[in-house]
This record gives sequence, C-alpha cells and structure tokens, in this order.
Amino acid sequence: METRDSTDSSTNPSPDVPLKQRDSRSKCCWVCFATEDEDLDALWVQPCKCRGTTKWVHQSCLKRWVDEKEKSGHSGKVVCPQCQTEYIIVFPNMGLFVLLLDTVDGIVFRGSLFLAAGIAASAIYWTGVTYGAITVMQVIGHKEGIDMMEQADPLVLLLGLPSIPVALILGRLICWEDAVLNFMRRHFPKVPIIHNVLPFRGDVLQTESMVDNDLPPVSSPVSATRILCGALLMPTIANLFGKLFYSSVKSNFHRTILGGLTFITVKGFLRIYHKQQQYIRQCQRKILDYTEANISTYLHNNRNSD
Repeated sequence: METRDSTDSSTNPSPDVPLKQRDSRSKCCWVCFATEDEDLDALWVQPCKCRGTTKWVHQSCLKRWVDEKEKSGHSGKVVCPQCQTEYIIVFPNMGLFVLLLDTVDGIVFRGSLFLAAGIAASAIYWTGVTYGAITVMQVIGHKEGIDMMEQADPLVLLLGLPSIPVALILGRLICWEDAVLNFMRRHFPKVPIIHNVLPFRGDVLQTESMVDNDLPPVSSPVSATRILCGALLMPTIANLFGKLFYSSVKSNFHRTILGGLTFITVKGFLRIYHKQQQYIRQCQRKILDYTEANISTYLHNNRNSD
C-alpha cells in the first residue's frame, strides 16, 4: 500500500497548471493506484482524515478491500490502515423480514458457541462417569462393582464417579520422588555403607568450584500428556500387578490396592535412581577445547550413539 503523505505537490499547485488538470491530479486510488484520468466513470470517495492525493479511493476498490478484511477474520469496526479513522458504512434498508433473518442468524451464531461448549463439557463429564464406573469394577471386581453401583444413590454416582479420574490426575501431580531424592542426597552420603554402594557420594556430585546455582535441578519438566496417560492407566496397571504378584489374596480390592502400591514404589525408586544418575552425569560434564582431536572424538561418539 502506498504511504499517504500529509503534504503533496497537489496541495500547492502551480498557478500555470489549469484548474481541471489540478483536480485530476488530486485523485489517486490507494488500492489500485489508478488516477481519475484512467477511469472517468469511476465513483470516488474520501472515507477518512488522510490528506494528499491518496486520500481518494475508488468506491468499488474500497468495498473489495473491506470484503477482504472481513474474510480474513477481522471483526468489529473497519478503520483506515493509515490514520485509523473508522469508515462510515451505511447499508440500504432491505425490509423488516430481512432484518428479522439477520437477528435470528446473529442469535444462532452466538448461541452455537455456548452450545458447543456445553456439548464438550457434557462429553467430558459423561466420559468421566463411564471411566469411573469401569475403574470401580476393575478395583472391586466386576460383579461386586455392579452390585455396589446398583445399590448406591444415583446422586452419589453422578458426583462420585467423575471425581475418580480427577482424583487420579491430582494424585499423579504429587512428585514424592523429588522429596525422597532430596532427603537421600542430604543424608545418605553420611552413612558409610550407603556411601560406598549407592550413587550418592558427595565427591562424585560436586567439586569445590561448583555452587548451588551450577547444579542441575531435581525436578523434571512437567508433561501434561504423560500425567494424563499415567493417571488414567493407573487402575489397569494396579489390577495387573495385583494379579501378577498377589494372586493368593482373595479380595480383588485388596489385591488391586497392593498391586498399585507395588507399582508406585518400584516405579518411584527406579525414577529416583535414574534421576540421580542423570544428576551425576550433569555434574561431571565438561566442555573441551576446540581441537582436531576433540572434534574427531566427538563426531565418532555421536556416530556410534546414532
């Protein structure tokens, strides 16, 4: 788009230039860059506060420009891109019936947003109810779970069943491994046996030049998808662990609880060990000089790891 200058040669025309020629030079469409001489039948409009020759624009060009703005998702008032003056757009009166159709169309458009939000919320709610019912049957047992839900109050089921996945997700957010890992880092190096067996030796982790700000963080980045999948798969995994390790327990509920606790404990301590190994690796890293030998070694190691 051509820049519209506040001053233009047409504003101070030479007295030797005829008046008709001055008027033709004063009009130039800032959309198609055509002048009045090129299209004598075109309708011109001065829709904003801009000054100079480019204050003029073809009526058809401006309509097309406004249509393009609306197609690109622009909503609300249409303003001049240079001086930010709102365009005065007047529509013809099409009658009461068309006005009624416009009103209905606007109501449907705005109402569909709330309807879509309601449908999405209902779908999530009933998905939570279904997941809660399946979880109850997994943990307690199929027959026992159905009997319990049939005897329970419907209001309790409508409120309690969808709260099961919510509770699982909230429980998955508790990072107890970090607290245990911090405790082990503080106290385990002082124990002689653990000092030599487990990877918690103080001389391995830090050097004299390292300060607390140089140490890698304990917590890992939070992954929403990992938390969601881990939380929703927890009842199934607990049920499988219970059947695998506690098949002698008759109660399906007790067996599932024991399986879940076993899985959480084993997974937690594996994560603690892995985090500690990553911590040691980060503490012991170093940056080498940029030499031919180091470059060759670095490229060779990367090639082998791939």
